[in-house]
Amino acid sequence: MIDLNQSAPAVAPQLLGAVLSLGPVAVRLSEVEAYEGTADPASHAWRGPTPRTQVMFGPPGIAYVYFSYGMHWAMNIVCCPEGTAGAVLLRAGEVVRGVEVARERRGGVPEARLARGPGCLTQALGVTKAQRGAPIGIVDQDERNNTAPGGDGLTLTLAPAPQEFECGPRVGVSRNADAALRYWIAGDVTVSAYRAAKVRAKQ
Repeated sequence: MIDLNQSAPAVAPQLLGAVLSLGPVAVRLSEVEAYEGTADPASHAWRGPTPRTQVMFGPPGIAYVYFSYGMHWAMNIVCCPEGTAGAVLLRAGEVVRGVEVARERRGGVPEARLARGPGCLTQALGVTKAQRGAPIGIVDQDERNNTAPGGDGLTLTLAPAPQEFECGPRVGVSRNADAALRYWIAGDVTVSAYRAAKVRAKQ
């Protein structure tokens, strides 16, 4: 059973290979990023709690959902002891159930790209601001040790064994950019392409 009271870098690799489901669609996670709250300048919670980031301060095991770049939703799993901000961004995965539903939501893109990227993943799953702060049911493969499953809500079924993974810099962050806090399943075709943050000239 995963312990979400740990730091985001400790939790993130354990999420690889887990299956996140919402309604008819399920996605096997292949890529995630850790954000360390007030210790991490790239984290939304770096400057402390705000109306937007309060959910990142716990309790662990809930969803932090935000609108990114004015275009799409992104979803994180909150971790760390309550009162300490930390979250793992879900970057990419493979749709393993509800492919036709996901394809309709994603406009008919190739299967490997249905949930490739944070916004694509949430679109495929149907995640919106309605899931912000929602509890995530955690299910072991052997189903002997479970938190309350999400029913029609969010449910995370853990991988039966640790995944072989690689790690490196996070995608598109300009602060703490070299920290190796992105984790992905080695050789998985659904992993998103790495892009460093663009440095924008001051106006």
